[in-house]
Amino acid sequence: MQKLRFESSWDKTISTKDRNQIEQVFSDTQCAVNEPIYFSSLWQAINHKNQLLVTVLIHNTSQKNLSFQNTKMRYLENNEIVVEYSFTLPLLFVEPHTSMPWTFIFPVESLCHKPKLKNGKLDIVYKL
Repeated sequence: MQKLRFESSWDKTISTKDRNQIEQVFSDTQCAVNEPIYFSSLWQAINHKNQLLVTVLIHNTSQKNLSFQNTKMRYLENNEIVVEYSFTLPLLFVEPHTSMPWTFIFPVESLCHKPKLKNGKLDIVYKL
């Protein structure tokens, strides 16, 4: 059975409103049997450095631990690639059958074009 977990720094700082939204998305999510790892979009934004922030609920439905070491990710809007970037995130570790919120920060240099911040989707391209 899938469980929701918050990384410790998230657990300490997340607002009640955001926590409630994440819990609602988690409870509304139907686990994809054929997808061991998938993402539920929560929100996207551009920060003061013009970096793209994509916040998702990571669902690890596999039997293995999930980490991001040289993992190529891409963000698409209306099936068009907005950005691709390889992430190494030593603090991010998702246990089997666990869902966890996380924000992926894409550097401005990696953007293919300016995002519209609508109809966005995050995907793993492949592990390097």
